[in-house]
Amino acid sequence: MRKTNRFLLNMQGMGLALLLAGCASEPVAPPTTQEKILSGEQMLRDSQGIAQLGSRWQEGKKMVEKGQAMQRDGQAKIEQGQALVEEGQKVMRESEEGYKTIKQ
Repeated sequence: MRKTNRFLLNMQGMGLALLLAGCASEPVAPPTTQEKILSGEQMLRDSQGIAQLGSRWQEGKKMVEKGQAMQRDGQAKIEQGQALVEEGQKVMRESEEGYKTIKQ
């Protein structure tokens, strides 16, 4: 009987120690919720949206390249126009000088 009483007393002491240790420990965060698994339809909608973004980006890139080509062509035409104006002004000056020489 004494051994049984000691055993029960020891068990109660260990139970009390475990209870106190559990209360003294850091609180445990509640379990995190797992992310929902996407449905096939949701994945399809998402992928279509991503494809649209990619298509728009490619469209924008083509527009930039076309605009840059137009600017290069425009700059070349401006330079040709300036050269033509300079040549025309030179011809006009020579003609005016020729006229002045003939007039004198």
